[in-house]
Amino acid sequence: MILPFPLILLPMASGVFGENWNVIYETESICAPKGSTVNMSCSYTYPQQYKLIDTFWIKRSDMKSLKEYPEYKDRVEYIEQRQNQTAVLRLHNITENDVSEYCFRLITNTEGQKWFGQPGIQLKVSALQVKAPQLVLEKERVNLTCETTCSLTDGFIWYKNGQALKIQSETLQLQSERSDSGRYSCAVRGHQHLPSPAVNITVLYPPKSVSVSISASGEIVKGDSVTLSCSSDSNPPALNFSWFKENQTSAVGSGQSFIISSFNSSHSGRYYCEAQNQYGSQRSASVLVSLKDAWNILYIIGLFAIIAAGFGLLLLIIVVIIVHKRKKIKNNDSQDTDNHLNGSQDIEPKKILYASVPYHNKNKDTNKPEEDEIQYASVTVHKPATEAKSTAGQENDLSVIYSSIKIST
Repeated sequence: MILPFPLILLPMASGVFGENWNVIYETESICAPKGSTVNMSCSYTYPQQYKLIDTFWIKRSDMKSLKEYPEYKDRVEYIEQRQNQTAVLRLHNITENDVSEYCFRLITNTEGQKWFGQPGIQLKVSALQVKAPQLVLEKERVNLTCETTCSLTDGFIWYKNGQALKIQSETLQLQSERSDSGRYSCAVRGHQHLPSPAVNITVLYPPKSVSVSISASGEIVKGDSVTLSCSSDSNPPALNFSWFKENQTSAVGSGQSFIISSFNSSHSGRYYCEAQNQYGSQRSASVLVSLKDAWNILYIIGLFAIIAAGFGLLLLIIVVIIVHKRKKIKNNDSQDTDNHLNGSQDIEPKKILYASVPYHNKNKDTNKPEEDEIQYASVTVHKPATEAKSTAGQENDLSVIYSSIKIST
Protein backbone atom coordinates (compact mmCIF):
# COMPACT_ATOMS: atom_id res chain seq x y z
CA MET A 1 0.00 0.00 0.00
CA ILE A 2 1.31 3.43 -0.98
CA LEU A 3 0.69 6.18 1.43
CA PRO A 4 -0.41 9.43 -0.19
CA PHE A 5 1.96 12.45 0.27
CA PRO A 6 0.74 16.00 0.17
CA LEU A 7 1.77 17.96 -2.90
CA ILE A 8 3.91 20.94 -1.99
CA LEU A 9 4.59 23.63 -4.66
CA LEU A 10 7.76 25.62 -4.01
CA PRO A 11 8.49 28.78 -5.95
CA MET A 12 11.66 28.12 -7.83
CA ALA A 13 13.83 30.72 -9.47
CA SER A 14 15.82 28.10 -11.35
CA GLY A 15 15.67 27.39 -15.00
CA VAL A 16 15.80 24.08 -16.68
CA PHE A 17 19.53 24.35 -17.01
CA GLY A 18 19.96 25.25 -13.36
CA GLU A 19 20.41 29.02 -13.85
CA ASN A 20 18.57 31.30 -11.40
CA TRP A 21 16.79 34.55 -11.73
CA ASN A 22 18.79 37.11 -9.83
CA VAL A 23 19.33 40.88 -9.59
CA ILE A 24 22.16 42.31 -7.54
CA TYR A 25 22.06 46.04 -6.80
CA GLU A 26 25.18 48.10 -6.30
CA THR A 27 23.75 49.74 -3.17
CA GLU A 28 20.70 49.44 -1.02
CA SER A 29 19.97 53.17 -0.80
CA ILE A 30 21.02 56.48 -2.30
CA CYS A 31 20.62 59.95 -0.84
CA ALA A 32 21.15 62.88 -3.19
CA PRO A 33 20.46 66.61 -3.08
CA LYS A 34 17.31 67.92 -4.59
CA GLY A 35 17.75 68.84 -8.24
CA SER A 36 20.71 66.53 -8.79
CA THR A 37 21.11 63.48 -11.04
CA VAL A 38 21.44 59.98 -9.59
CA ASN A 39 22.61 56.68 -11.08
CA MET A 40 21.21 53.38 -9.76
CA SER A 41 23.12 50.30 -10.99
CA CYS A 42 22.63 46.53 -10.93
CA SER A 43 23.74 43.29 -12.50
CA TYR A 44 21.40 40.37 -13.30
CA THR A 45 21.10 36.73 -14.40
CA TYR A 46 18.19 34.73 -15.87
CA PRO A 47 17.54 31.21 -17.20
CA GLN A 48 19.29 30.94 -20.54
CA GLN A 49 16.57 28.74 -22.07
CA TYR A 50 14.40 31.85 -22.18
CA LYS A 51 14.83 34.67 -24.58
CA LEU A 52 15.04 38.06 -22.91
CA ILE A 53 12.83 40.47 -24.79
CA ASP A 54 12.58 43.50 -22.46
CA THR A 55 14.17 45.08 -19.38
CA PHE A 56 13.21 48.26 -17.56
CA TRP A 57 13.06 49.98 -14.16
CA ILE A 58 9.99 50.24 -12.01
CA LYS A 59 8.78 51.53 -8.69
CA ARG A 60 8.12 48.62 -6.43
CA SER A 61 4.57 49.82 -5.95
CA ASP A 62 3.89 49.57 -9.68
CA MET A 63 5.12 47.20 -12.38
CA LYS A 64 5.00 49.71 -15.21
CA SER A 65 8.14 51.13 -16.73
CA LEU A 66 9.07 54.53 -15.42
CA LYS A 67 9.04 55.87 -18.95
CA GLU A 68 5.29 55.33 -19.07
CA TYR A 69 4.78 58.02 -16.42
CA PRO A 70 4.56 61.61 -17.70
CA GLU A 71 6.49 62.93 -14.70
CA TYR A 72 9.43 60.61 -15.49
CA LYS A 73 9.31 60.52 -19.26
CA ASP A 74 11.81 63.31 -19.90
CA ARG A 75 13.98 62.66 -16.84
CA VAL A 76 14.74 58.93 -17.13
CA GLU A 77 17.52 57.13 -19.01
CA TYR A 78 17.99 53.34 -19.26
CA ILE A 79 21.58 52.31 -19.85
CA GLU A 80 22.08 48.55 -20.36
CA GLN A 81 24.75 46.19 -21.58
CA ARG A 82 23.06 42.82 -22.10
CA GLN A 83 26.28 41.11 -22.99
CA ASN A 84 27.63 41.98 -19.57
CA GLN A 85 24.16 41.76 -18.03
CA THR A 86 24.39 45.14 -16.32
CA ALA A 87 21.88 47.96 -16.19
CA VAL A 88 21.78 51.57 -14.96
CA LEU A 89 18.83 53.85 -14.15
CA ARG A 90 19.77 57.52 -14.55
CA LEU A 91 17.25 59.91 -13.05
CA HIS A 92 17.67 63.66 -13.61
CA ASN A 93 16.53 66.62 -11.53
CA ILE A 94 15.21 64.61 -8.63
CA THR A 95 12.55 66.01 -6.32
CA GLU A 96 10.87 64.96 -3.09
CA ASN A 97 8.23 63.18 -5.19
CA ASP A 98 10.92 60.79 -6.44
CA VAL A 99 11.47 59.27 -3.01
CA SER A 100 10.72 55.55 -3.50
CA GLU A 101 12.17 52.04 -3.96
CA TYR A 102 13.34 51.34 -7.50
CA CYS A 103 13.66 47.81 -8.95
CA PHE A 104 14.95 46.26 -12.16
CA ARG A 105 12.53 43.98 -14.11
CA LEU A 106 13.19 41.34 -16.78
CA ILE A 107 10.63 39.90 -19.24
CA THR A 108 11.17 36.89 -21.51
CA ASN A 109 9.28 35.54 -24.50
CA THR A 110 7.79 32.75 -22.41
CA GLU A 111 4.47 33.35 -20.78
CA GLY A 112 4.81 33.81 -17.07
CA GLN A 113 8.58 33.98 -17.15
CA LYS A 114 9.13 37.44 -15.69
CA TRP A 115 11.23 38.65 -12.86
CA PHE A 116 12.11 41.78 -10.83
CA GLY A 117 14.77 41.97 -8.18
CA GLN A 118 13.71 42.89 -4.70
CA PRO A 119 14.37 44.60 -2.46
CA GLY A 120 15.44 47.37 -4.80
CA ILE A 121 17.34 50.62 -4.25
CA GLN A 122 15.81 53.11 -1.84
CA LEU A 123 16.12 56.69 -3.14
CA LYS A 124 16.14 59.55 -0.65
CA VAL A 125 16.19 63.19 -1.67
CA SER A 126 18.11 65.57 0.52
CA ALA A 127 16.56 69.02 0.89
CA LEU A 128 19.37 71.35 2.02
CA GLN A 129 18.55 74.18 4.36
CA VAL A 130 20.50 76.57 6.56
CA LYS A 131 19.52 76.53 10.20
CA ALA A 132 20.46 79.82 11.90
CA PRO A 133 18.88 82.73 13.79
CA GLN A 134 18.03 85.61 11.51
CA LEU A 135 18.71 88.32 14.11
CA VAL A 136 21.91 88.28 16.16
CA LEU A 137 23.55 90.79 18.47
CA GLU A 138 26.97 92.20 17.75
CA LYS A 139 29.78 90.16 19.36
CA GLU A 140 27.40 87.27 19.93
CA ARG A 141 28.72 83.88 18.78
CA VAL A 142 26.33 82.12 16.43
CA ASN A 143 26.44 78.82 14.54
CA LEU A 144 24.99 78.24 11.08
CA THR A 145 24.26 74.60 10.21
CA CYS A 146 23.74 73.10 6.79
CA GLU A 147 21.00 70.54 7.42
CA THR A 148 20.00 67.64 5.16
CA THR A 149 17.28 65.01 5.38
CA CYS A 150 19.84 62.25 5.01
CA SER A 151 23.47 61.70 5.78
CA LEU A 152 25.88 63.12 3.22
CA THR A 153 29.61 62.54 3.39
CA ASP A 154 30.74 64.58 0.42
CA GLY A 155 31.44 67.75 2.43
CA PHE A 156 29.83 71.18 2.30
CA ILE A 157 30.48 74.59 0.80
CA TRP A 158 29.24 77.85 2.34
CA TYR A 159 28.25 81.02 0.46
CA LYS A 160 27.75 84.60 1.59
CA ASN A 161 25.87 86.83 -0.84
CA GLY A 162 26.68 84.31 -3.57
CA GLN A 163 30.45 84.30 -2.89
CA ALA A 164 32.07 81.04 -1.72
CA LEU A 165 33.65 81.06 1.74
CA LYS A 166 36.67 79.05 2.84
CA ILE A 167 34.69 77.14 5.47
CA GLN A 168 33.85 73.63 4.20
CA SER A 169 32.37 72.00 7.27
CA GLU A 170 28.75 71.33 8.07
CA THR A 171 28.74 74.21 10.60
CA LEU A 172 29.74 77.84 10.01
CA GLN A 173 30.58 79.86 13.13
CA LEU A 174 30.32 83.66 13.22
CA GLN A 175 31.50 86.20 15.79
CA SER A 176 28.67 88.52 14.71
CA GLU A 177 30.51 91.57 13.47
CA ARG A 178 28.58 94.28 11.64
CA SER A 179 30.13 93.09 8.39
CA ASP A 180 28.67 89.61 8.93
CA SER A 181 25.18 90.74 7.93
CA GLY A 182 24.13 89.14 4.65
CA ARG A 183 22.53 86.16 2.90
CA TYR A 184 24.00 82.71 3.64
CA SER A 185 23.48 79.40 1.82
CA CYS A 186 25.23 76.04 1.61
CA ALA A 187 25.74 73.27 -0.94
CA VAL A 188 27.10 69.75 -1.08
CA ARG A 189 30.57 69.44 -2.58
CA GLY A 190 30.25 68.29 -6.15
CA HIS A 191 26.81 69.87 -6.37
CA GLN A 192 27.77 73.51 -6.00
CA HIS A 193 25.17 74.43 -8.61
CA LEU A 194 22.45 73.25 -6.21
CA PRO A 195 22.76 75.47 -3.13
CA SER A 196 20.19 75.63 -0.40
CA PRO A 197 17.74 78.51 -0.10
CA ALA A 198 19.55 81.55 1.29
CA VAL A 199 18.90 82.73 4.84
CA ASN A 200 19.26 86.41 5.67
CA ILE A 201 21.22 87.16 8.85
CA THR A 202 21.10 90.64 10.38
CA VAL A 203 23.59 91.78 13.02
CA LEU A 204 22.11 94.24 15.50
CA TYR A 205 24.32 96.84 17.20
CA PRO A 206 24.03 100.13 19.14
CA PRO A 207 24.79 103.55 17.59
CA LYS A 208 28.32 104.07 16.32
CA SER A 209 30.14 107.01 14.70
CA VAL A 210 27.73 109.63 16.08
CA SER A 211 28.47 113.11 14.69
CA VAL A 212 26.97 116.63 14.53
CA SER A 213 26.75 118.81 11.43
CA ILE A 214 25.80 122.52 11.23
CA SER A 215 23.53 123.71 8.44
CA ALA A 216 24.57 127.38 8.61
CA SER A 217 27.20 128.25 6.01
CA GLY A 218 29.88 130.83 6.72
CA GLU A 219 29.67 133.21 9.67
CA ILE A 220 26.69 133.15 12.01
CA VAL A 221 25.30 136.59 12.75
CA LYS A 222 22.61 137.67 15.12
CA GLY A 223 19.16 136.64 13.98
CA ASP A 224 20.30 133.77 11.75
CA SER A 225 18.50 130.41 11.82
CA VAL A 226 20.89 127.58 12.73
CA THR A 227 20.12 123.86 12.39
CA LEU A 228 22.21 121.14 14.06
CA SER A 229 21.81 117.59 12.71
CA CYS A 230 22.78 114.33 14.44
CA SER A 231 23.78 111.25 12.42
CA SER A 232 24.83 107.74 13.49
CA ASP A 233 25.45 104.21 12.25
CA SER A 234 23.24 101.70 14.05
CA ASN A 235 21.01 98.70 13.43
CA PRO A 236 18.16 99.19 13.85
CA PRO A 237 18.46 102.94 13.16
CA ALA A 238 18.48 105.17 16.22
CA LEU A 239 15.10 106.70 16.97
CA ASN A 240 15.92 108.69 20.12
CA PHE A 241 18.18 111.76 19.92
CA SER A 242 18.96 114.20 22.73
CA TRP A 243 20.82 117.53 22.47
CA PHE A 244 23.09 118.96 25.14
CA LYS A 245 25.06 122.14 25.65
CA GLU A 246 28.26 121.87 27.59
CA ASN A 247 28.13 123.17 31.17
CA GLN A 248 24.40 122.52 31.30
CA THR A 249 23.05 119.49 33.14
CA SER A 250 19.78 119.02 31.27
CA ALA A 251 19.08 118.45 27.60
CA VAL A 252 18.37 121.54 25.48
CA GLY A 253 16.47 119.69 22.77
CA SER A 254 15.45 116.36 21.23
CA GLY A 255 15.02 114.88 17.78
CA GLN A 256 17.50 114.22 15.02
CA SER A 257 17.61 117.97 14.23
CA PHE A 258 17.94 120.85 16.69
CA ILE A 259 16.86 124.25 15.32
CA ILE A 260 17.71 127.68 16.78
CA SER A 261 15.43 130.01 14.84
CA SER A 262 16.93 133.37 15.92
CA PHE A 263 20.53 133.00 17.03
CA ASN A 264 21.97 135.45 19.57
CA SER A 265 24.96 135.63 21.89
CA SER A 266 23.25 133.55 24.60
CA HIS A 267 23.12 130.58 22.23
CA SER A 268 26.89 130.53 21.65
CA GLY A 269 28.64 127.46 23.07
CA ARG A 270 29.59 123.86 22.43
CA TYR A 271 26.82 121.41 21.52
CA TYR A 272 26.68 117.60 21.23
CA CYS A 273 24.00 114.97 20.63
CA GLU A 274 23.31 111.48 21.97
CA ALA A 275 21.81 108.75 19.74
CA GLN A 276 20.05 105.73 21.22
CA ASN A 277 18.36 102.50 20.10
CA GLN A 278 17.24 99.46 22.08
CA TYR A 279 20.78 98.03 22.15
CA GLY A 280 22.69 101.04 23.48
CA SER A 281 23.60 104.70 23.02
CA GLN A 282 26.56 106.89 22.13
CA ARG A 283 27.26 110.64 22.26
CA SER A 284 29.00 112.69 19.62
CA ALA A 285 31.97 114.99 19.94
CA SER A 286 31.01 118.58 20.77
CA VAL A 287 31.05 121.31 18.13
CA LEU A 288 31.44 125.06 18.67
CA VAL A 289 28.54 127.24 17.58
CA SER A 290 29.30 130.93 18.13
CA LEU A 291 27.99 134.34 17.08
CA LYS A 292 30.25 136.49 14.96
CA ASP A 293 30.16 140.25 15.87
CA ALA A 294 28.81 142.68 13.29
CA TRP A 295 31.95 144.85 13.37
CA ASN A 296 33.95 141.91 12.06
CA ILE A 297 31.75 141.80 9.02
CA LEU A 298 31.91 145.58 8.58
CA TYR A 299 35.68 145.38 8.89
CA ILE A 300 35.85 142.79 6.17
CA ILE A 301 33.52 144.81 3.95
CA GLY A 302 35.57 147.97 4.57
CA LEU A 303 38.78 146.14 3.82
CA PHE A 304 37.40 144.95 0.51
CA ALA A 305 36.18 148.51 -0.25
CA ILE A 306 39.63 149.97 0.45
CA ILE A 307 41.32 147.40 -1.74
CA ALA A 308 38.84 148.08 -4.52
CA ALA A 309 39.27 151.87 -4.20
CA GLY A 310 43.06 151.56 -4.23
CA PHE A 311 42.95 149.42 -7.30
CA GLY A 312 40.64 151.95 -9.01
CA LEU A 313 42.91 154.88 -8.10
CA LEU A 314 45.96 153.09 -9.43
CA LEU A 315 44.16 152.40 -12.66
CA LEU A 316 43.13 156.07 -12.95
CA ILE A 317 46.72 157.24 -12.43
CA ILE A 318 47.96 154.93 -15.14
CA VAL A 319 45.32 156.25 -17.55
CA VAL A 320 46.20 159.90 -16.76
CA ILE A 321 49.91 159.25 -17.36
CA ILE A 322 49.24 157.60 -20.68
CA VAL A 323 46.96 160.46 -21.83
CA HIS A 324 49.47 163.09 -20.71
CA LYS A 325 52.31 161.43 -22.60
CA ARG A 326 50.25 161.17 -25.75
CA LYS A 327 49.23 164.84 -25.50
CA LYS A 328 52.82 165.96 -24.99
CA ILE A 329 53.99 164.03 -28.03
CA LYS A 330 51.20 165.57 -30.10
CA ASN A 331 52.13 169.14 -28.97
CA ASN A 332 55.81 168.62 -29.84
CA ASP A 333 54.87 167.46 -33.31
CA SER A 334 52.66 170.57 -33.75
CA GLN A 335 55.44 172.96 -32.67
CA ASP A 336 57.90 171.39 -35.09
CA THR A 337 55.42 171.88 -37.88
CA ASP A 338 54.84 175.57 -36.98
CA ASN A 339 58.56 176.32 -36.77
CA HIS A 340 59.08 174.82 -40.16
CA LEU A 341 56.32 176.88 -41.74
CA ASN A 342 57.50 180.18 -40.13
CA GLY A 343 61.19 179.64 -40.88
CA SER A 344 61.29 182.47 -43.52
CA GLN A 345 60.48 185.14 -40.96
CA ASP A 346 63.12 184.11 -38.49
CA ILE A 347 66.73 185.20 -38.56
CA GLU A 348 68.93 182.50 -39.93
CA PRO A 349 71.36 181.17 -37.38
CA LYS A 350 74.65 182.90 -37.62
CA LYS A 351 77.47 181.58 -39.65
CA ILE A 352 80.76 182.50 -38.11
CA LEU A 353 83.73 183.07 -40.35
CA TYR A 354 87.13 183.05 -38.88
CA ALA A 355 90.12 184.77 -40.56
CA SER A 356 93.69 184.25 -39.62
CA VAL A 357 96.02 187.17 -40.32
CA PRO A 358 99.77 186.79 -39.76
CA TYR A 359 101.32 190.09 -38.68
CA HIS A 360 105.07 190.98 -38.81
CA ASN A 361 106.46 193.92 -36.84
CA LYS A 362 109.39 195.54 -38.69
CA ASN A 363 110.47 197.54 -35.69
CA LYS A 364 111.46 194.64 -33.71
CA ASP A 365 114.89 193.14 -33.47
CA THR A 366 115.80 191.42 -36.69
CA ASN A 367 118.05 189.06 -34.90
CA LYS A 368 115.12 187.46 -33.22
CA PRO A 369 113.15 184.99 -35.13
CA GLU A 370 109.93 186.21 -36.38
CA GLU A 371 106.85 184.82 -34.84
CA ASP A 372 103.63 184.75 -36.64
CA GLU A 373 100.77 186.22 -34.76
CA ILE A 374 97.37 184.98 -35.69
CA GLN A 375 94.36 187.18 -35.22
CA TYR A 376 90.84 186.01 -35.62
CA ALA A 377 87.88 187.99 -36.73
CA SER A 378 84.30 186.96 -36.90
CA VAL A 379 81.86 187.97 -39.59
CA THR A 380 78.14 187.51 -39.39
CA VAL A 381 76.41 186.77 -42.67
CA HIS A 382 72.64 187.06 -43.14
CA LYS A 383 71.01 185.07 -45.88
CA PRO A 384 68.20 186.46 -47.91
CA ALA A 385 64.72 185.08 -47.23
CA THR A 386 64.51 183.46 -50.63
CA GLU A 387 67.67 181.55 -49.99
CA ALA A 388 66.31 180.44 -46.64
CA LYS A 389 63.29 178.93 -48.34
CA SER A 390 65.30 177.13 -50.95
CA THR A 391 67.51 175.56 -48.34
CA ALA A 392 64.69 174.63 -45.94
CA GLY A 393 65.20 170.95 -46.59
CA GLN A 394 68.86 171.13 -45.69
CA GLU A 395 70.45 171.22 -42.31
CA ASN A 396 70.57 174.59 -40.52
CA ASP A 397 73.77 173.83 -38.68
CA LEU A 398 76.38 176.55 -38.41
CA SER A 399 79.20 176.38 -40.95
CA VAL A 400 82.60 177.71 -40.00
CA ILE A 401 84.97 178.99 -42.70
CA TYR A 402 88.53 179.56 -41.84
CA SER A 403 90.86 181.79 -43.95
CA SER A 404 94.43 182.69 -43.26
CA ILE A 405 95.97 186.09 -44.19
CA LYS A 406 99.67 186.67 -43.62
CA ILE A 407 100.70 190.28 -43.04
CA SER A 408 104.37 191.19 -42.94
CA THR A 409 105.62 194.31 -41.17
